[in-house]
Amino acid sequence: MRVPDAKIALSTASVYPERTPDAFELASRLGYDGVEIMVGQDPVSQDIDVLERLRDHYQLPVLAIHAPCLLVTQRVWGRDPWAKLERARKAAQRLGARTVVVHPPFRWQRDYARDFEVGLARMREESDVVFAVENMFPLRARGGEVVPYAPDWNPVNHDFPEVTLDLSHTAVSGSDAMEMAAKLGDRLAHLHLADGTGTNKDEHLVPGRGTQPCAQMLERLATAGYGGLIVLEINTRKAVGRAERIDDLAEALAFARLHFAASSAAR
Repeated sequence: MRVPDAKIALSTASVYPERTPDAFELASRLGYDGVEIMVGQDPVSQDIDVLERLRDHYQLPVLAIHAPCLLVTQRVWGRDPWAKLERARKAAQRLGARTVVVHPPFRWQRDYARDFEVGLARMREESDVVFAVENMFPLRARGGEVVPYAPDWNPVNHDFPEVTLDLSHTAVSGSDAMEMAAKLGDRLAHLHLADGTGTNKDEHLVPGRGTQPCAQMLERLATAGYGGLIVLEINTRKAVGRAERIDDLAEALAFARLHFAASSAAR
């Protein structure tokens, strides 16, 4: 059996309400290939010096940085969205990460949204760091739909050279994840692996517990020789104690390794 080269990482968001150092510990203990830092309210996630020490202590690489793009992180690393991306790029360079995950701008960030594609292209030319724009989803309530992102919640039909495909977000948007992957082709540079049941809630379930084609996606990528990063970004905040959280993280990793290797075994 020949297993593809793509690494499987743990998003530090997956251990919440535990903190970033706990994510390093659990990822190391369970055998993840590295971590993706979700830059958020946890001060450690914002401190590159501390992250370097955690990386070196656990001998676990930082493989990606998720820029602070959420509503709850609007003030993290300042309010200027371009300054946030610049800090994310510098963090990636210092920590040895190749990828920065970024969300589409909010519609009220008019200047940022107007220049988003051109600005990202400029930043991409200035270093080897990849900016992978993530698919989001419209918000639905009382039969209506609001799209809070510009130019769109869906980066597939825009001229971004690298895209992050999130399978919890495809569940919320009602998108066909396999079709999106096919349209993206080589532009699919980063996968957020999680599941969802198609409700209006962004669930980030352990893969295999929802309706998304998580296994088929991994098998497709393995067959195609995918060399990007696979990141488990799951929600364990409702776990009853640490033992259950660890079980969820271990199950998610086992699912990813099994199905990503399956197609290689068949070749």
